[in-house]
Amino acid sequence: MGIDFVRGGGGRVKNKKREVKSDNPYLLLLCKLYKFLARRTDSKFNKVIYKRLNMSGRNRPPLSLSKLMKFMDSKEGKLAVVVGTVTDDKRVYEVPELKVCALRFTEGARARILKAGGECITFDKLAMRSPLGKGTVLLRGPVKSREAERHFGKAPGVPGSKTKPYVRSKGRKFEKARGRRKSRGFKT
Repeated sequence: MGIDFVRGGGGRVKNKKREVKSDNPYLLLLCKLYKFLARRTDSKFNKVIYKRLNMSGRNRPPLSLSKLMKFMDSKEGKLAVVVGTVTDDKRVYEVPELKVCALRFTEGARARILKAGGECITFDKLAMRSPLGKGTVLLRGPVKSREAERHFGKAPGVPGSKTKPYVRSKGRKFEKARGRRKSRGFKT
């Protein structure tokens, strides 16, 4: 691997667009399709879909059926679009009629959506049905809800910090004394 230089000695190429690293042929074909649509149409929707298809799995978090229902509550007759997986939620008893387009559906989620009279479609079908993204609602899973995200931010122990420390154990002897309790010196 060499360094990519700008032709004519203008320095290094820094902002290369992220390309999908997956070997999944269907995902690669979808990227090709939406790259074309993003280029040939003036639709911002297609540009966003193309960008999200190229994201890593970490940035394509799953969206649960309950969240999907919540977001689509007042959007009658519209199609929900999720660049990621739609998962089932056992805490929900009744599923309304939903039209959803996603990369993947878990078995339970697909069965429940279809049983309620809704439909589950793929992105190639979406491109045929709504090439400019009209009548759609673009949704996304919770990107920042990974456990690792709790450890990011101001250092734990700094005043006003809510960051979770990396500790060996959650016992009394582990980061529970000075700075954590008024009775042990001070509390931040």
